[in-house]
Amino acid sequence: MHTTRRRGLAAATATAAILALTACGSSDPETAGEPEAPGEPVPLTMTVWTADEAQLALFQSIADAYVAEHPDLVSEVTFEAIPFDDYTTSLTTRLAGGNAPDLAWILESYAPEFVESGALVDVRPVLEGTEGYAYDDLLDSSLALWQQDEALYAYPFSNSPFAMFVNTDQLEAAGQPAPTDLVASGEWTYDAARDAAAAAAEDSGKQGLVVRDFDYKVWENLSTVWDGWDAAPWSADGATCTFTDPAMVDAMTWIHDSTFDDGAMPGPGTTADFFAGDAAMTITQISRASALDESFAWDVVPLPAGPQGRQNVIGQAGIGVFAQGEHPDDAADFLAWFTNPENAEQLATYFPPPRESLLTADVLGAANPLLSEEQLQAVVVDGIADAVTKPAHPSFAKLQETVRAGLDPLWTPDADVEAVLADVCASIDPILAGS
Repeated sequence: MHTTRRRGLAAATATAAILALTACGSSDPETAGEPEAPGEPVPLTMTVWTADEAQLALFQSIADAYVAEHPDLVSEVTFEAIPFDDYTTSLTTRLAGGNAPDLAWILESYAPEFVESGALVDVRPVLEGTEGYAYDDLLDSSLALWQQDEALYAYPFSNSPFAMFVNTDQLEAAGQPAPTDLVASGEWTYDAARDAAAAAAEDSGKQGLVVRDFDYKVWENLSTVWDGWDAAPWSADGATCTFTDPAMVDAMTWIHDSTFDDGAMPGPGTTADFFAGDAAMTITQISRASALDESFAWDVVPLPAGPQGRQNVIGQAGIGVFAQGEHPDDAADFLAWFTNPENAEQLATYFPPPRESLLTADVLGAANPLLSEEQLQAVVVDGIADAVTKPAHPSFAKLQETVRAGLDPLWTPDADVEAVLADVCASIDPILAGS
């Protein structure tokens, strides 16, 4: 717990530093937007949080093709993998220290901070002006988080819907209906998922429903549940805490009771990996399908409906070009290559693209042989439509840790849900007011 707290505070401190630094450095009219002087080809660096060898090999093959086509501009492209848990802290520390990479992945929760900081280059002119790029093919809904006024400060390369993976062996053994049948009959709800998960856990002695990567720390992943109640942690303008709104109280009460009363969800300190057969269900991004094997029968279905219906939720990540990088013009040109229609189709193997033309079951099926066209249509293609992202805010680094600490008292059997959420609002109101 203490390690997580230090990491959160470090991220908040580093982000505050970069916001102050870039706000000053990016406003100089003498240097803003100046083209780079011609010279020898330059090296480019992009930070990423994946360590997957197949993904890195794909990135490198796309980059090597760019270098071969533009030997006079770029000598090489290097992808630096930073562990996910330390990623934003490491990136913002580098930026604050004047050691910016040329390009970087940016997590959706931190998008408003980076967009408003002045740290990123507006890449829209380069993308729109690149022959064959088809900028109009990009979905407006996917761009929203990365835009300010008419500028685009990152390309949303990954738009991975959250879905429910189910271990059909465990559900069948517990006498529970198949989720696909419940989807077809319109009965696939969070209550139905809770009941099936509780029954499977009791029968198997394993766990029921796991919100992957939550672990009583990454609370924002619970948005995949509370969005079904039409709940949110703060108002749309980011100025007001809404943890105490009735919808959020009801949603968090459901999560609390599913854990401590129904036995449907694992409690604090319990580790359960669905992909190792330790749980009947898990809510996670569709990109996790690559972790599946033939050790048990499985299926994947859309998120269940809550009292306010079903809400599609996506995890999104952008690629931005840093103004403080050594070669922002070359980096923007490489971004246009890396994300053009042809390369976006290659990247779709792992990262659902924001391109309407590529969001078809046919295209995605060719890149994802583990999933049927029916699954891809229901979970990916339909799952991106009208989707919302996990919570994001210009002060997210501070809010993430403050909310996590504020929710700690909720994770006991006799917690007063309303009182805990009222205390959360009291703790974050000053942060929201200062944003």
